[in-house]
Amino acid sequence: MKSELFSYNCPMIQQLKALKHLSKACFTLSKSDKQKLKKIEDSLDQRYPSGSDAWGLKLDRAKNSLEWIYPFYKHYFRVRAFGTHNVKPESAYIVVSNHSGQIAIDGMLISTCFVSDVEPPRILRAMVDRFFTAIPFLGPWAAEGGAVLGDRQNCIGLLKRNESVLVFPEGVEGITKSPKDFYQLRPFTHGFYRMALATNTPILPISVIGAEEFYPYVFHARSLAKKLGLPALPLSPNLIPLPSPVDIWIGEPIYPKDHLFADSPDKEISEEVYKVEKIIKEMIKHGLENRRAFWAAT
Repeated sequence: MKSELFSYNCPMIQQLKALKHLSKACFTLSKSDKQKLKKIEDSLDQRYPSGSDAWGLKLDRAKNSLEWIYPFYKHYFRVRAFGTHNVKPESAYIVVSNHSGQIAIDGMLISTCFVSDVEPPRILRAMVDRFFTAIPFLGPWAAEGGAVLGDRQNCIGLLKRNESVLVFPEGVEGITKSPKDFYQLRPFTHGFYRMALATNTPILPISVIGAEEFYPYVFHARSLAKKLGLPALPLSPNLIPLPSPVDIWIGEPIYPKDHLFADSPDKEISEEVYKVEKIIKEMIKHGLENRRAFWAAT
């Protein structure tokens, strides 16, 4: 049963294929859009001259994916990015965000933000679950676009190469919230802060507003998911995410405390992790207060 779910007929993979075809069929990029994509691709060629790396990045495939993801980013989800000036060109970051939306579309949109609305463009290296990397088609596709298995060695190796990584400290719990818990953060794990201490890397807080509404009516078949060996099994009447407008808020960098170390006691680390969590909670509150209506024109 589990192997069938990971086949090319997997509902998640079928949704991804449907989105790709919908992108080509429904969205025609303007001349300025095409010029922007060309400029982004030229910049990425300069930033990643080898076109690949040891973590599976394949720049040509990443650029190809961007060409069909960008129309969704701009025209379907109508993403607005705030605080892009907080991303300094010379710095690597551990990008920490709330997690929402039932499937990891929020990660795709954040990554697209960093390649299309941040100057200069950069490929954000999303840390993903081992479960995700094992899914045929989807796992390799994500790796070619920059995603990597979220373990300590990968994270440190990328940060030392001045690459920025994207982390969701809520984990799977973040995207398996019931409607009554939308935009309520689950407790953050500590790993991202220990990585920041180990590499002296600033943390960049992110809040994503709008992704919870992709699947507003959802039931989590937790017992069935456990029997199938899956981390989650959300069920929703809409297979394709609804066109909820998305706002991505980028906060000011948070620098790891110089009196702490990567192996400091949990109690000391917990205090700093909670501060990051609190900042993102405040950003979510601000974002919700300034969000657009679902059917807003812009």
